[in-house]
Amino acid sequence: MFSAITRVFRTPDLRRKIGFTLAIIVLYRLGAHIPTPFVDFGNVQECLKSSGSTQGLLSMVNLFSGGALLQLSIFALGVMPYITAAIIVQLLRVVIPHFETLYQEGQSGQAKLTQYTRYLTIALALLQSTTLVTVARSGQLFAGSSAPACQQVLTNDAWWAQMLMIMVMTAGTGLIMWFAELMTEKGVGNGMSILIFISIVATFPAAMWSIRQSQGFEVFLLVLAIGIVIIALIVFVEQSIRRVPVQYAKRMVGRRTYGGTNTYIPIKMNMANVIPVIFSSSLLYIPALIAQFNQPVAGQAPAGWVVWINNYLVKGDHPLYWLIYFLLTVGFTFFYVAITFNPVEMADNMKKYGGFIPGIRAGRPTAEYLEYVINRITSVGAIYLGVVALIPLIALATVGANQNFPFGGASIIIMVGVGLETVKQIDAQLQQRHYEGLLR
Repeated sequence: MFSAITRVFRTPDLRRKIGFTLAIIVLYRLGAHIPTPFVDFGNVQECLKSSGSTQGLLSMVNLFSGGALLQLSIFALGVMPYITAAIIVQLLRVVIPHFETLYQEGQSGQAKLTQYTRYLTIALALLQSTTLVTVARSGQLFAGSSAPACQQVLTNDAWWAQMLMIMVMTAGTGLIMWFAELMTEKGVGNGMSILIFISIVATFPAAMWSIRQSQGFEVFLLVLAIGIVIIALIVFVEQSIRRVPVQYAKRMVGRRTYGGTNTYIPIKMNMANVIPVIFSSSLLYIPALIAQFNQPVAGQAPAGWVVWINNYLVKGDHPLYWLIYFLLTVGFTFFYVAITFNPVEMADNMKKYGGFIPGIRAGRPTAEYLEYVINRITSVGAIYLGVVALIPLIALATVGANQNFPFGGASIIIMVGVGLETVKQIDAQLQQRHYEGLLR
C-alpha cells in the first residue's frame, strides 16, 4: 500500500494533478470562512454555539456547504444550487423533448445541457441568497437560539447592503462552479463531487467531538465502531452490481467482421445514489416551513395543525416522521430510477447493433426482462437507502447527535461513493504508467 502511494507522488503528471486539486480545496475552505459584507461575525459565532441543531432542508444545505451557510460566508450556498440545477435539468429531459434530443446528440448536446445547468445554477443562487439574507434580517436564521445577538447578525439592513450581500453570495456560487470545472479538467476526479466530499468531511470532526462532550468517551468509541461497520456495509452495497450478460452476433461490413463479442450490462444496486434522500428531506421540510410562517400573534393559541406539525414533523425524533421519511425515500428511489433508466431504449439499441440477452428474444421481451431485473434490484436498493437515511434520526433520538450525524444519511453515501470513485481514477492513471495500480 505504501509503495503504491509512493508511486503516486513519484509520477510527475499525477503529482501535479493532486497538488492542483489540493490547492483548489484550500481556496474553497478559505472562502467558507470569509464572512459576507455587513455580517457581524462575532454574533454569528455566538449564535452557532448557543443554537440547537437545525432541521430538515436547512440542515442538509448547511451540510453541503461545509457549515458555511450558517456562518453567512461568501460561499454560504455551497454546491447546493448546482446540485439542484443538475437534478432539475435531468428531470426536464422527461418533460421537454428538446432536452432529450440534446442528450442523445452526444458530447455537443451534453455541452449545451451543461450550459443550461450553469445558467439555472446562477438563477437558483440568486433566489436562495435572497431568501437567506431575508431570513437573516428577520432574525429567524437561528430560531433555536435564545441569545439576543441572534436577532442582529447583520450590521446594516439597508436595501443596498442587502443587494450587495446577495450579489456576493451569488458570485461565490459562480466561483465554486468554476473551481469544480477546473478540478475536473486539471485535477483528479469529478470536481463538484470532491467539493461536496470536502464540505461533508469538514463537519465530521465537530460532529464527533460534540458526541464526545455530551455522551462521554465510551459512547464516542461505540459510535466510532458502529460507524466503521456502517462504512464497510455501504462500500459492499455501493460496489454490488448485477451483470446482465449480452452477446453480439457477427456481422459483415464490407470485408470486415464485426461483433461476436460477449459483454454485460452493469446494473448497480443503488442506481439513484443520494437523490431520493435529498427529495425526501426537501419535501418533509415544506410543512415545517409553512408552520413557521403561520405562528400565532401574542396572546393567541396556535392552530391545531400547526401544533401537530411542530410535534411530529419538525424535530425529527418521532416514529411517524421516521416512517414518512422512509416511505418517501423508497418511493422517490423507484421514481428516479424509472426516469433515468429506460429499458425500452436500451433494448432497441441492443437490437439495432445485433445484441441480445441469452435466452431472451430481442425487442419487447428484452425490455420486459430488463424492467423485471431493475424492479427487483431497486426494491433492495430502495430499502437500503431508506435505512441509511434513518440512521441520523435514530442517532438524534438515542445519543443526542444532531442531524448532521456523520455515519448516516446522504453524507456517508456521498463520502463513500466519491472516495471510491476518486481512488479508482488514481488507480487507472497509475496502471497507464506503471502497469500496476493503487488497488490490488
